[in-house]
Amino acid sequence: MKLGVSTYSYWHFKPERVPIEHVIEEAARLELDGIEILHQQMASEANPYLQKLKRLAFIHGLDLYALSIHQGFVSPEETTRQKNINHTIHCIRLAHELGIPSIRLNSGRWGTVPSFNELMKSEGQEPTLPGHTEDEAFEWVIAAIEKCLPDAEKYGVILGLENHWGLTCTPEGVNRIVSAIDSEWLKVTMDCGNFLSDPYQKLEQIAGEAVLVHAKTYYGEGEWYTLELDYAKIINILKYVGFQGYISIEFEGKAHANIGVPQSVTMLRDVLP
Repeated sequence: MKLGVSTYSYWHFKPERVPIEHVIEEAARLELDGIEILHQQMASEANPYLQKLKRLAFIHGLDLYALSIHQGFVSPEETTRQKNINHTIHCIRLAHELGIPSIRLNSGRWGTVPSFNELMKSEGQEPTLPGHTEDEAFEWVIAAIEKCLPDAEKYGVILGLENHWGLTCTPEGVNRIVSAIDSEWLKVTMDCGNFLSDPYQKLEQIAGEAVLVHAKTYYGEGEWYTLELDYAKIINILKYVGFQGYISIEFEGKAHANIGVPQSVTMLRDVLP
């Protein structure tokens, strides 16, 4: 297993954006293996900027191993779903230009619980829109992802469906989508901090399809919530299924990143094989 860090660890959607170049330099200083780029953190999508990031990572001896993007396919409006399909395909091509072999994929959610704090109280689950069903939503998501797969295969970018909020807040939801599509270009981004109760039992159910792992850490207490996660136990789950990919640190605590990220690195190195 390799150890990297998400650029998100240094920028929690605050008003002042932390440059990705800074994260590359910090990752090199910490002797990590690579970085994951948060799409919304990028300063540009222009080719000179993309190639600058690629070059900077290479001369620092780092992989660019994932592009974390946002989209949502849970909508009764076909135009909305198509807009998100187009965005996903655009990001697949963007990842290819950066030399990145995977993107984080979201299913999306209903949006019927507008407050994030309230959503967390229900562990990411929410009621459906009036007049619609969860079965419909799964059909929308599956059909949308299938439209993205030709570009994923063409450009060599694996789609890693994350256990996130909404339809994928349970392992059953994640596995329902992945098994319905049954493609080598759709796998799982396993986020260790997105199952708010009984995490280990739930992580075991999706670990076998994981191609990327998000290791959430919360030094200084979490920005939104704090979990006490046993990463030795999680690493054993991953070893059991033969996972050999990237453990990507998503530091989500209130401590300064210059403190929280190194602490996360030390903790994970202590338990990695």
